[in-house]
Amino acid sequence: MAGAGIEYGFKSHWTVKLEYDYLGLSNWSSPTLPSVALNRDLQMVKAGVNYKFESGLPAEVEAAKHSHEPSKDEDLQKQSQNPIADLVSVPFQSNTNFNTGPFNRTQEVFNIQPVVPMHLNEDWNVISRTIIPLVSQPSPFFDSNTNGIGDITQSLFLSPVHPGPLIWGVGPVFTVPSANDPILGTGKFLFGPTAVLVVTPPHWVIGVLLNNQWSVGGNPL
Repeated sequence: MAGAGIEYGFKSHWTVKLEYDYLGLSNWSSPTLPSVALNRDLQMVKAGVNYKFESGLPAEVEAAKHSHEPSKDEDLQKQSQNPIADLVSVPFQSNTNFNTGPFNRTQEVFNIQPVVPMHLNEDWNVISRTIIPLVSQPSPFFDSNTNGIGDITQSLFLSPVHPGPLIWGVGPVFTVPSANDPILGTGKFLFGPTAVLVVTPPHWVIGVLLNNQWSVGGNPL
């Protein structure tokens, strides 16, 4: 999976967001007769307007946000958007994909993504990022959806406590076949490397998240 996005705070507590993600998956052939070949690659464009209950700039410092020097509130706002910040957070993300499958139904993936920093020493942190998907998946054979939990992905980023202008993190990522229905997951254990690069110019958080996973066990189909 590879993706990039930007998020801009244009008012106190308000941001706009644009993101592109590409998910490359191997083709899948159904065990039915006749066999049906499906291309499972996904390209997703996400746009949204977000309201931050606690992370945005408070009204009393609205005038100060135009200063050349970032305020403490702006630093907190940037940390809330940084996937490897030294800040405990629980983001929620809803992805709606229309016209999915042979019956042109709607796929909905609601991700719960807790981020927990762990201090190794004065110089290094390990950032735990978990993605727990709640999925409504259209069936490739019937005009219906299957609902439940998908495969859980866990990332661990080794990141410096005091980074320079470029904030970075590298580490392993793995996915466990936790789906409660075969159609909601791959049925495989996946493992590979991941990396994140983030820069925070005034009023902006710009980042790139990269990972690649290989099958290391599970369902052979």
